[in-house]
Amino acid sequence: MKKWILGCLALWPALAMAQTVSTAAFIEAYAGEHDFSGTVLVERAGRVEYERSFGLANRAFAVPNTPDTRYWIGSITKLFTATLVMQLVEEGRLNLDAPIRTVLPDYAGEGREATVRQLLNHTSGIANFDTVTDAATALREGIPAYQLPHDSGELLRRYASGKRVHAPGTTFDYNNGDYVILGKIVERATGMPFEQALSRRILAPLKLADTGMLRQAEILPRLANTYFVRESDGALINDLPVYPENWYAAGAMYSTVRDLYVFADALYGGRLIGEDSLKRMLAPGLDDYGFGVWSYESTIAGKPHRIAKRPGRIMGAQAQLYRLLDDEVTVVILANVGNTDLDEFVARIGRVVLSGRPER
Repeated sequence: MKKWILGCLALWPALAMAQTVSTAAFIEAYAGEHDFSGTVLVERAGRVEYERSFGLANRAFAVPNTPDTRYWIGSITKLFTATLVMQLVEEGRLNLDAPIRTVLPDYAGEGREATVRQLLNHTSGIANFDTVTDAATALREGIPAYQLPHDSGELLRRYASGKRVHAPGTTFDYNNGDYVILGKIVERATGMPFEQALSRRILAPLKLADTGMLRQAEILPRLANTYFVRESDGALINDLPVYPENWYAAGAMYSTVRDLYVFADALYGGRLIGEDSLKRMLAPGLDDYGFGVWSYESTIAGKPHRIAKRPGRIMGAQAQLYRLLDDEVTVVILANVGNTDLDEFVARIGRVVLSGRPER
């Protein structure tokens, strides 16, 4: 019996290894099984451990996605906006607890007593203007806020100045309008357009040459076309025609996987904002949401790991910027087809990177 037990113990490491899977093997199997179209990058402590593209950037001409493909990044834009706000707080140009009425005096909405902090963590209480929440409704009725041309001032007046529906600070309500207001606050505090402030304060210092703001009139080289799945019959169709700039400081940016991991390393490495500001940004509030990012703990291989997660989605465009904070691991997924569950994909990649096991 003793020999049998010792023999089993000797075999245990080999058995355990047999149950693990490499990061590359898992990603490629998952991508194939779920018909993923996009690019995945995994970086640890400043070194890219995995980078590969799948599917087509343009289906009509069979143009493949590549690591240099630019993608819509949707609400990852909010993390850039929150970083700009925290830079201005550090410089004394903004106060997190200042109400909108003092930092944007011409704001006419009922929510003018909501603070900068409450805008950042989506507890402003201001009515949400994104009432179209499913593809079928969008196909039938359109998306009014995004399918007519509006400058940022019009966006503020028409869509982000609605009634107050909750007492400020009491209810988490994910609202693009909060970040439209923050974009205008950044403009007021810096004295320059949002796009210029973004470039001067983040993009140029980090040399993010493949990152910027989308515009309907601009033909952007290497930008992937986007497609979504029609719910009625499962057909893959072109995204609806929109003015991408209407997502403004809430979701109008494009980028590449490499630019986003450089941004993540700079942000979480303390090179864009200081340690105290980063702690404030990552302090989980209602719904585990900090400032522009979800922040929470997850148990992986029996140990707690702190995670900062910033997803983005606009129709068929999907994105994930996922950081294992204590492990210096970044996972970036950018996709141009809305048929893959990127929340599951990115979480399972993180588990494989740390433990070799992609448990659900």
